[in-house]
Amino acid sequence: MADDSGILFVSNEYMGIVIAVISSFINGSTFVLQKKGILRSRDKGRPYLADVVWWSGTLCMITGQIGNFLAYNVAPAVIVTPLGALGVLFGAVLASWILEEHLNILGKLGCVLCCCGSIMLIIHAPKAEATSRVELEERLSDPVFVTYALLVVLLLITLIVWIAPAYGKTNIMVFVAICSLFGTFTVPSSKGLGLVAPDAFGGGPSSSRALALFLGLLGTLVASILIQFFFINKALECFSSNIFEAIYYVTFTTTVIFASALLFKEWTTLTLIDSLAMLCGLTTVFAGVVLLRISQEAVITWKKTNAREKTD
Repeated sequence: MADDSGILFVSNEYMGIVIAVISSFINGSTFVLQKKGILRSRDKGRPYLADVVWWSGTLCMITGQIGNFLAYNVAPAVIVTPLGALGVLFGAVLASWILEEHLNILGKLGCVLCCCGSIMLIIHAPKAEATSRVELEERLSDPVFVTYALLVVLLLITLIVWIAPAYGKTNIMVFVAICSLFGTFTVPSSKGLGLVAPDAFGGGPSSSRALALFLGLLGTLVASILIQFFFINKALECFSSNIFEAIYYVTFTTTVIFASALLFKEWTTLTLIDSLAMLCGLTTVFAGVVLLRISQEAVITWKKTNAREKTD
């Protein structure tokens, strides 16, 4: 029986990886298509809500989010989230084609590093067992996680109410920080819905309590996604899609992994070797994303520079 359970978990994990990879590629086209729609609308002097390309990017975002929801419920969050690097890779390639944003040798090297780091994360991912609804309720009431969640809420209020109106259009990190911090609620809510749903709709003695928790998690998820959606488009109106997506990936992944570690404690199942390998994989992915970011402004040439002219 134990062997069958282990085989089932490994099978679900691989299925989650496949879904996460597909979702990453779909999400990678989101920012590019929405940016293209915004640019087309700006040229025609009309709102981007009337542009079909922008709506196609929105459809990709919805599809990608559904895929992420499924992936988070069959695989650990600490592996699903870093696989978003493949979306950065696909987005960079797509942006160079559709938006004509230059992708030089540094950008291509960054794409390779993203792939290598993602493979390392897949190999050394934690094999954490899925928690039950009761365990989820206990962990949601953990003082450490509650304190962290309250701090994030206060920081988000400060960013949205005071900082974004003043500096959002000139500093990309304002919108990036807002969208990334919402990952603290988006990913745990997605994973929690899958844990609570069987009890909420199973008709058991605790179904009413489970249903209340299910609705709370669903409301948190929807609100988080809609607010992220709003500020992502704000950022795309002002900044390059490649630059935003690369920085957003790094910060979003960091906040999600940290929140997941506090709530689901998936890191507790890792050995020392796997922990070091995961850190190396994350570092490799982050380095690849940074190279993608640098490649937008760097000028690379393989030609030899001319010698200085001799002066008398």
